[in-house]
Amino acid sequence: MNLLIMGLPGAGKGTQAAKIVGKFDVVHISTGDMFRAAMANQTEMGLLAKSYIDKGDLVPDEVTNGIVKERLAQDDIKGKGFLLDGYPRTIEQAYALDDTLKNLGIQLEGVINIDIDPTKLVERLSGRIIHRETGETFHKVFNPPAEGYDEKDYYQREDDKPESVKRRLEVNIAQGQPIIDHYRAANLVHDIEGDQDIEVVFADIEKVLSKLQ
Repeated sequence: MNLLIMGLPGAGKGTQAAKIVGKFDVVHISTGDMFRAAMANQTEMGLLAKSYIDKGDLVPDEVTNGIVKERLAQDDIKGKGFLLDGYPRTIEQAYALDDTLKNLGIQLEGVINIDIDPTKLVERLSGRIIHRETGETFHKVFNPPAEGYDEKDYYQREDDKPESVKRRLEVNIAQGQPIIDHYRAANLVHDIEGDQDIEVVFADIEKVLSKLQ
């Protein structure tokens, strides 16, 4: 099976990706892993990416697309199929992926979209607090410190504060919606309710993928 997994930050995409890979034995391709491997193996695109990263510049789309193409052309993909995680991030990258798959003779079979109300994600993502002395991480709702803890003993990182989380989600929604629409038009999107227990979410994904196999 050749799949994409999509979802907003905090939707549980990473957790479910690991479960899919474990159950269905597809190759997990995450953007970070792909970049690290391409640079370590000194591929043409890896060296090009490194030249941008070393200067502190953003890696342009054509290089990212090239790294994806290099990875999808490798032999393990032909045997097992893939789960692509963290790419495409923009509609332009989605079009590039269409071309890459066409050129490699690979057919995309499904897009798992973990769908969750953004307001619930704000609570999930902005609840993280850190103990000032120990650096230990807690969550106000899901993993609070001892009962009756003193809030003065904890702090929040700037990017965990609700305003920052909302902005991050807004950017992700603006970038992600055209991609979802693109794949929905091709009848590839399977929406999964993400605001459930982890095992229930995976059971729903399993039902979809069992039919696709």
